Amino acid sequence: MKVTLNVNNQDRAVDVDPDTPLLWVLRDELRLTGTKFGCGIAQCGACTVHVNGRPRRACVTPIASLEGAAVTTVEGLEGETAQAVQDAWAEFDTPQCGYCQSGQVMTAAALLSVNPAPTDKEIDESFAGNICRCATYVRIRKAVKAAGKKLEG
Repeated sequence: MKVTLNVNNQDRAVDVDPDTPLLWVLRDELRLTGTKFGCGIAQCGACTVHVNGRPRRACVTPIASLEGAAVTTVEGLEGETAQAVQDAWAEFDTPQCGYCQSGQVMTAAALLSVNPAPTDKEIDESFAGNICRCATYVRIRKAVKAAGKKLEG
């Protein structure tokens, strides 16, 4: 099946089985390897991307459901919110092993794009299901709050 979608602001056409998960299209067909495979059942968050501006688990999203969709991966994340998140991630030395971080960054950017001043509870709810094997959750929360403050000015 041929599917056309916009990935990181570029129209891309792929010819794959319609049930192929977006994750494997990104990694194997389009060679965008920033999105990670973690669990394959949408429980860990490592594969989080934005589809039409909303976070989505790429490991369980069939490519057939994305005809004409706008997909943003960690490689294509840009703009004021993305910069604030990246700066805060560096300031708080947030990643440890880094494996989950593309999903964490994508989740943070999605949250902050609609709520630049999230409470601890809102952060916890937004990040539910984003597992960090190294348990850097305290640094993640600090970085999200710092990025939000930067966005608020």
